Formats: sequence, C-alpha cells, structure tokens
Amino acid sequence: MSRLAPIFRFGGVLGVALGLALGGCQDFSDMTASIAGQETATKLPTDDAALRAYADHWGKIYAERPGEKYASINYARALRALTRYKEAAAVMQTAAVKAPKDFQVLGAYGKALADNGDLMQARDVLSRSYSPDRPNWDFLSAQGSVADRLDDHERAQSFYRQALKIAPNQPAVLSNLGLSFALSKQLPLAEQTLRHAASLPGADLRVRENFALVLALEGKFGEAVQVSERDMSPDQAASNVAAIREMIAQNDSWRALQSGARRKAATKTADASPAG
Repeated sequence: MSRLAPIFRFGGVLGVALGLALGGCQDFSDMTASIAGQETATKLPTDDAALRAYADHWGKIYAERPGEKYASINYARALRALTRYKEAAAVMQTAAVKAPKDFQVLGAYGKALADNGDLMQARDVLSRSYSPDRPNWDFLSAQGSVADRLDDHERAQSFYRQALKIAPNQPAVLSNLGLSFALSKQLPLAEQTLRHAASLPGADLRVRENFALVLALEGKFGEAVQVSERDMSPDQAASNVAAIREMIAQNDSWRALQSGARRKAATKTADASPAG
C-alpha cells in the first residue's frame, strides 16, 4: 500500500487481470537458514541505496565464484528485491546446475522463476525443493503462491495449510492464504485470515498492505486507511486507499470479484436460513 508498484509487480499496470494483480502481493520472501554454521541468506536492507550496495557486494563475490551456493542465493535475493527478475533466475539456474539436488538452491531458484513469470517451471522446481520427510514451510508457501497465479486456488490453499502445520501462525503464510481466499471470492474469510496475520508479532509492511487491500475490496475504506497509517503518514495512507478505490471502480475484474463474493455470502445466508 505504501508503494503501489510492488503490489502489482507481477501485473505491470493497474488494469491487469485480478489474479495477476493480487498475485503480486503474495510473498516469495526468503528466510535465513544455516549451512555448516553459516547463514545462506542474510537480511536484506530496506533502504534503496543500501540494497544496491548489498547487490554490488554479493555480485562481486558471485563473479569470483559463479554458482557457489551462499553467493548465489544472496545475490539473487538482492536482484529480486531490485526487480531484476531475469538476472536473478539466471544466477540461480547456474547454482542449480552445480547443485541439482540441493533443496535450498532449488527453493531459491523456484522463487526467482516465479518472480520472472516462469510459472510452470517454477512449479516443477519448487516441487523438488523438499522431501516428504524434510518439508519446508517457506517453499510450500511459495508453491501455493505459484498455484494461485495459475488459478488453482484450492491447491494453493492446501499448500498454505501444509506450511502452517510446520510453522503455525507464520504471518507471511497467513497473508498468502488470505489473498488466496480473496482470489476465490471469499472476502470475509480473506479478511478474517489477514486480520489475524496482521495482529501477529512478526507481521510486516507487506502483510498490512494485503490486509488493507482486502478491506478496501470489501468497501471498508476507513479501516483500510487506519491499517495503512501504521506504515505511512495519514495523507499517504488516504491517497493510496483512494487509488485502490478508484481502481476497483474502473476495473471489471475487481468489480467481478466483489459481486461474486457478495453472491457467495448471500447464498450461504440463504442456505443457513430455516425452511418455511
């Protein structure tokens, strides 16, 4: 919500189809993990200048050791954060060629492919990024995001639920699940899930952006502004929510989601009413 472009990064423009637009909100963020006592993924800077410096640092290390696991993962993450998705996918492809059975490499490669829009390939790679006896909630959640973008929302929600069994109350996974409910026209359930995600200690800006987006889809613009004000000035929050409101009014896909959600809710109410 504070930056409209990241919300719609998979779609390119505000008038894209709803699935692409909401898919852009879903979280492919990387989690730190240890190998041989060393973290494979260090925390990304949030400042643009620091992020570019971080990318330059790992780019130099990668140039000296192309395909090396630690350098590849960190460099690719920085490239993805800078929206240089094609380069990130190429970096991780090199690493995957060198380590075709390394789960962390395959997971990072799958995320980079998803960011680049290579969804079918991402689905295949992510399916090989863990084993039944060693499931990874982060990569399961990424699989869910890919399934959502392929319009397979039921399967996506299955992946998120599997991830939540491993990492209960993980805000990023709950946020993705909430958006998946929105994509399948279940706005009240989407709001409930995202409200819970936003209330958790680990919730970040992206989770609150998604919560505010769903509130706006339900017409709860005032509350959407209140949620956005946690991360920006009141004027910025009001401006961003107004932009979303205008987009909903102008875009047929968003209006179709709203009307479809209302029809679902009305049907449930009618089914629950006593006969006679």
